[in-house]
Amino acid sequence: MELNGAYTFDAPRQVIWDALMDPDVLARILPGVEKLDKVSDTEFTGVMNVRVGPVQGKFKGKVTLSDLREPEHFVMVVNGRGAAGFIKGSGDATLVEEDGKTILTYGGSGDVGGKIASVGQRLVETTGKSIVRQGLESLDRLTQAQLQPPEVEGEEIVIEEYAPPSEFDVAKGVVKDVFDEYVPEERRMVVAVAGVAAFVAVILLLFNLLSGGED
Repeated sequence: MELNGAYTFDAPRQVIWDALMDPDVLARILPGVEKLDKVSDTEFTGVMNVRVGPVQGKFKGKVTLSDLREPEHFVMVVNGRGAAGFIKGSGDATLVEEDGKTILTYGGSGDVGGKIASVGQRLVETTGKSIVRQGLESLDRLTQAQLQPPEVEGEEIVIEEYAPPSEFDVAKGVVKDVFDEYVPEERRMVVAVAGVAAFVAVILLLFNLLSGGED
């Protein structure tokens, strides 16, 4: 499984670096993370709930950082294991600041085994990319909320709070990414319409069954 890409944050590099090094921030932005504890400046332990297709499970694991060059570069190694199998991988990230924005470039590879690998490499890779994308978008929203000056309403100071994505929001994002990956662009409208039609048909069928049961 290969994960490579880039993301531009509308925030200074030091702000993004500090957020990436903060376990409380990471626990809020990373989809599926239930717990993340800091063991040392370069090591974290935690619990993550991962769903790939029909397979879901909790993974207990460790995250280790190395080659730290604040605020521009770090290497991350992840190892997790649970009833659904194991996840392990490594990658590096580089942060470059341009005009007050931060460009994060990342690249790495990983392996999965056990039940979670039974869904197929392509689905695993698409899900991994979706989780990374949603995590970066969450970090962007979080830093924007922190940098936003408080608003004054009457005599009260109102500070915008960041609301992390719900499990449903994450699942919806993964489904969208899987849909975009597997369905050719020229067929997406047809498939989407067919899906809506099937959903409506099921609702009508249930309604008729319930109505018939009341007579």
